[in-house]
Amino acid sequence: MALFSSNSKSTKAGTSKVDDGRLAYALKAPWFSEKALIGTENGVYVFQVPADATKPDIKAAVEKFYGVVPRQVRIVNLPAKTKSLRTRRGTGTRSRRHKAYVYLKKGDSINLA
Repeated sequence: MALFSSNSKSTKAGTSKVDDGRLAYALKAPWFSEKALIGTENGVYVFQVPADATKPDIKAAVEKFYGVVPRQVRIVNLPAKTKSLRTRRGTGTRSRRHKAYVYLKKGDSINLA
């Protein structure tokens, strides 16, 4: 059973009207990388999200927890990576990850610290 079911009522914009607890899981953590921190100057914030999160769920979660309305949300699926373990086993695989780029209106910001 998926965490993000589509049986909730929605508005014209597509955001969830009824919060049945799934918004708490829509954003795992902010994504801190050099590229992501440079984007915050332009109003673009990056978050780690679960694989089954949808754009309306992410938008509603940002509205609820940070109090700003995003103008756009983009989701990126990052592939798994093969890494050397420097042991007898040889190589291992890092898990695949998912992140969301949240674009805010000019003048809006999110305090991540």
